[in-house]
Amino acid sequence: MASSQWTFATASETAKALAHREVSSVELTQLAIDRIQRHDDKINAICVRDFDRALDAARSADAALARGERRPLLGLPLTVKESFNVGGLPTTWGFPQQKNFIAAEDALTVTRVKDAGGIVLGKTNVPIALGDWQSTNDIYGTTNNPYDLARTPGGSSGGSAAALAAGYGALSLGSDIGGSLRVPAFHCGVTAHKPTYGLVPTRGHTPPPFPPLPNEADLAVVGPMARSAADLSLLLEVMAGPDPLEAGKAYRLELPTARHTRLQDFRVLVVASDPLLPTDSAVRGAIERLAGDLAKVGVRVAGESPLLPDFAASSRLYMRMLHAFLGATMPPEAYARVREKAAGLPVGAASLAAETLRGLAFSHRDWVHASGARAGLRAQWRLLFESFDAVICPIMPTPAFPHDHSDDMGARRITIDGVDHDYGDQLAWPGIATLPGLPATQIPLGLAEGLPVGAQIVGPFLEDRTALKLAELIEREFGGFTPPPMFSGQS
Repeated sequence: MASSQWTFATASETAKALAHREVSSVELTQLAIDRIQRHDDKINAICVRDFDRALDAARSADAALARGERRPLLGLPLTVKESFNVGGLPTTWGFPQQKNFIAAEDALTVTRVKDAGGIVLGKTNVPIALGDWQSTNDIYGTTNNPYDLARTPGGSSGGSAAALAAGYGALSLGSDIGGSLRVPAFHCGVTAHKPTYGLVPTRGHTPPPFPPLPNEADLAVVGPMARSAADLSLLLEVMAGPDPLEAGKAYRLELPTARHTRLQDFRVLVVASDPLLPTDSAVRGAIERLAGDLAKVGVRVAGESPLLPDFAASSRLYMRMLHAFLGATMPPEAYARVREKAAGLPVGAASLAAETLRGLAFSHRDWVHASGARAGLRAQWRLLFESFDAVICPIMPTPAFPHDHSDDMGARRITIDGVDHDYGDQLAWPGIATLPGLPATQIPLGLAEGLPVGAQIVGPFLEDRTALKLAELIEREFGGFTPPPMFSGQS
């Protein structure tokens, strides 16, 4: 196909080509559809296809381009995580009992994407209740990692990350509370941005059958995914801004510009591992190499700082607050059992599993005290960012691990340099940015034994553009996305 050169092109490059009439939206959309039909029986990233409406929208986009219209995403094919409402399509969150639920209208962010000219190809697969770093459910099956089909693509935005890596469009929409944007991007070698908490409205990112009301769930965000850092900024600008149904949030449109535009001007704190949850040699080595490369080109790099909040303490607080939120809808009898188990914990039990149990048993009084502790943590981060512009740290302890869909998640293990750790402890590294509500951008750092590795760039509150600019400059200097060999053909 004439348009096959665009398979792994960035959204920014493709938008320019569309504007100059070097390629049509119909060509790009058909290219993506053809790749899905050719390859997705192996990957299973696209769980709901919307090809007829996509081609209709592409024809309309081409007509608009011919009239000289210019919109940020005009004519660009993209995908949307299954958990976002798209009018006329099912939204299930993987719940079998909701397999016939059809959304009546688009989520607010989907509306914004369509208004900006984006072409929705379909919806991408998720784990049930968006509750895993693997993407499988009984309705749509299992999504595989494009770099190794026997391994996870990550979750819960695993279908979106796999779709990007396989060349099914240049952009996707995802969500994040336990790393669900950043983790799959890490495992699939693409980019993702967890926005500052509250920056992007979540209306319509709603578990069925609940109505799509404005609702800022604690810790949870929605955000952009792409194959390049610059494309994250393109999509974020479309998605961000207050929900018109909520008053008093216009200040969130006034994001500061990036602190610097030259790589050499950044002051960066780099953390490659921690005893609470170590990283394996592949992840640790990639981050340490990045630190060395940054120092060589003149970036001011530090390997430690007394200003950095205590990782173990903040991780324990995160586990309590996260599970207080996730467990709030437990049936009364289940909540009673959890409270009994939590009451039986030894006073000094400080494992992340123990903190998870305490969080599930939280009372409102407990949450108020924890929220106060989080306010203190945010103050620590503000002080840190007076001396540094960003913190670069892990997002997961290992590259993509083999599929493990055993029912008892608490019995699963993750192996780090030959040592088994609790599967749930992997929440710690995503939580470093999630708990204080900070922006964080996942960047790929190449392949280790054929599997992607990467790191997250954590930025100051509401300074999303600083984290995104640093990601863009690192990508420009050292490289970014590497196509998966088995799906790297352009056709």
